[in-house]
Amino acid sequence: MRTNNKPSGFAIVLIALGVLILLGKLTPFFGSLFGILIAIVMIALGYYGIRRGNAFFGWIVLFIGVVSLISKLAWIIVPLLGIGLIVYGISSLRNKRSY
Repeated sequence: MRTNNKPSGFAIVLIALGVLILLGKLTPFFGSLFGILIAIVMIALGYYGIRRGNAFFGWIVLFIGVVSLISKLAWIIVPLLGIGLIVYGISSLRNKRSY
C-alpha cells in the first residue's frame, strides 16, 4: 500500500477554516469580522469547486456563503436598498412631471 506524504490542499483549507471559526468564536472583538471572512472564503471555495468539476457541492457551498454574507451585511444592505428606492421614486416623479 502506498502512502502519500504530501499534505493535501483541501486538508489545509479545512484546518484554516477551523482556526478562523475558533478565532471568531473566542474573540468577541473580531467575531463579526471573522464571520464575514468565513462567508467570503466559502464563496471562494464554492467557486473553486464549481471550476474544478464538483458542481453539486460547489453550488451548495457557494449558496451557503452568499446567504451568510448577505445576512452578515444586512445592516448596510437594507438602508442602501431604502435609499435606492427613495432616489428611484423621486426620479420617476420628476420624469412624469416633465411631460
